[in-house]
Amino acid sequence: MAAIHSASSSAETMLLESNSTAGHKLLLTGNRRCNFTHLAAAQEIAGAFGPKGRFLSYSLHKFPPTEVHQFFRKLGLESKIEDNGCVFSTTDRAADVRNILLAEAKRLGVRFIFSRKVVSVEKRQGHFIIRTSREIIEAEKVIIATGGISYPHTGSTGDGHKFAEHFGHTIIQPRASLVPLVTRESWPSDLAGTSVNNVKITASINKKKIVVTGALLFTHDGIGGPAVLELSRLVTDFLPSEKNPLKIFIDLVVVSSEAELEKIILRQISEHPRKTVANILAEIVPRRVSQILCEQFDFPAKLYANQLSKDTRRKLLHLLKALPLSIMRTRPIAEAMVTHGGVNVTEINPKTMESKICPGLFFAGEVIDVDGPCGGYNLQMCWSTGALASSSAAQSKQTSQ
Repeated sequence: MAAIHSASSSAETMLLESNSTAGHKLLLTGNRRCNFTHLAAAQEIAGAFGPKGRFLSYSLHKFPPTEVHQFFRKLGLESKIEDNGCVFSTTDRAADVRNILLAEAKRLGVRFIFSRKVVSVEKRQGHFIIRTSREIIEAEKVIIATGGISYPHTGSTGDGHKFAEHFGHTIIQPRASLVPLVTRESWPSDLAGTSVNNVKITASINKKKIVVTGALLFTHDGIGGPAVLELSRLVTDFLPSEKNPLKIFIDLVVVSSEAELEKIILRQISEHPRKTVANILAEIVPRRVSQILCEQFDFPAKLYANQLSKDTRRKLLHLLKALPLSIMRTRPIAEAMVTHGGVNVTEINPKTMESKICPGLFFAGEVIDVDGPCGGYNLQMCWSTGALASSSAAQSKQTSQ
């Protein structure tokens, strides 16, 4: 996106890519469907990034979701908007998004140099000297759009952080974001692959309450799924904490209050007095979950419903509405969808994406210390910062001539 906007501003543009083809990471996005933006106003997108949204606000307003949508449509990519606001191509193929970007960049005259790992970037006498594994390239402006360090097999190995540090930039410690979480308890492994469609997860950090909602998936060492991925980006700065794990509570039955849930269970007891506790629970949560809950929390699974005491029933209700788990750490950052951390935003001009430390050096995308939720937000951030960085670089080049 940066190369396209640079070339469309009539700037001679070269794109250096360490891989043999373009867009390796893009091909993985949205479960290989590429959720390339989110149907929301720029202000709403900025808000989803929390405090960092203020830094992104200008770029998002300059190239908002509506314009991203139009950009791809003009290039022939038909899209569809799903109920949750996520935007995909009608083909559900990330490769189609990548191919359209690649074709447009080539049409505009962008020079691609593949299989070139940049070894160093320096500045001498007002020009940048880029050394690759095979040659030395001179440039007036440089845009670093290398991503973070998540999914390193796609080429995101932290090179951009290294280049930024060389020019004096501060790198906020990269951490995993949008990633499954590892629990101290081992019983979730017994439920690996089992999902609960709609949960509410609550945690407290520094007396601040955190609440996320969505689907949950039990894994071999903890929990995953959309709700957990969102939780991970909010708690990653406070992990790992194996000696003092983060306590979370999961509401497995969001649609009902504890009082409403009690009425449901009492009705089940009245209508089916010879049903076991496990079978009653299986009417409310997945059957495998009901069995494990009984095993782990000492509820006699084979106890008949009419034998359930009021005290035991209340404990059961509380468990369904506030299932406790202890989070020790995230899964490794190599498995994370995005990187939390990167180039400090206070050292970048939000109206140009230019370095405040090194004139002529620009940043775009995940290399910057900004990360948002799932749902097209992070790609929208990439498009907006990439477009702004390149248009700013091309404009400053014209002004200096």
